[in-house]
Amino acid sequence: MTIVTMGATVISALLFLGYGALVLFTGGMRAEFERFGLARFRRATGALEVLGGLGLLVGLLRTEVLIVASGGLTLLMLLGVLTRVRVRDPLVEIVPAAVLMLMNGFVLAVATGLLEAP
Repeated sequence: MTIVTMGATVISALLFLGYGALVLFTGGMRAEFERFGLARFRRATGALEVLGGLGLLVGLLRTEVLIVASGGLTLLMLLGVLTRVRVRDPLVEIVPAAVLMLMNGFVLAVATGLLEAP
């Protein structure tokens, strides 16, 4: 694993651990999920984000775990981007999810051998 892939993995892991905790434990995120019409999925989403972040860290040692975690987080962020587009959020609100989707897609592509890491 190159320093670029490792850096993307660690940064993404830390962001998902933090953001997942916010989704699980803060009222502001409760309001956001209500605004999205997805209040019933808030806890599951937060748990998936935390588990995905942990999976990325474990994946530094186990490629198969890295593939599952980065693939799952890529899909989760694709759904996040689509949700924000659906509710007509401004671009500045969509970009973080899009960047995390691309970052995890990159990690997934490298982990599966579809892309050679720089």
